[in-house]
Amino acid sequence: MSSRFERLKQTFGMRLFGWLKIPLLAAVRPSVVELGETRCVVRIPLRRRTRNHLGSMYFGALAIGADCAGGLLAMDQIKRSGGNVSLVFKAFQATFLKRPESDVYFICDEGEAIRDQVRRARASEERITEPMRIRAAVRLPDGTFDPVAEFTLELSLKRRS
Repeated sequence: MSSRFERLKQTFGMRLFGWLKIPLLAAVRPSVVELGETRCVVRIPLRRRTRNHLGSMYFGALAIGADCAGGLLAMDQIKRSGGNVSLVFKAFQATFLKRPESDVYFICDEGEAIRDQVRRARASEERITEPMRIRAAVRLPDGTFDPVAEFTLELSLKRRS
């Protein structure tokens, strides 16, 4: 688990990247809760900009959260490997389980699989595409998480020439 300072630094980096490259990402104000070799957790607050007409989190904000959790973990694995790999998401599937009526946590535990995918992409001239899974959940008063959505994104990696 990373320290509070490290999480703040990671959150700042993600928001700066969003502000510079993907302004819509910055608009939902994601925060890094945890980022390690095997797991990434990102939180998006339920606010006016992320809320739909029913008072729950808008599905577009949910999609951004899944993108952040999976993309941040993949970017971290690429950085750990020495870089020189580009990433893009090629497909996106979502299953919405219930209305998220509070802040949503996006959890990606695919670090080992992504590390292997990065290794294969660095060793190949071909694009390597694999599915990654992200869960979205709200925190209950007792501290446990209640699932609200499940996502499958196709992560596509290619060694830069």
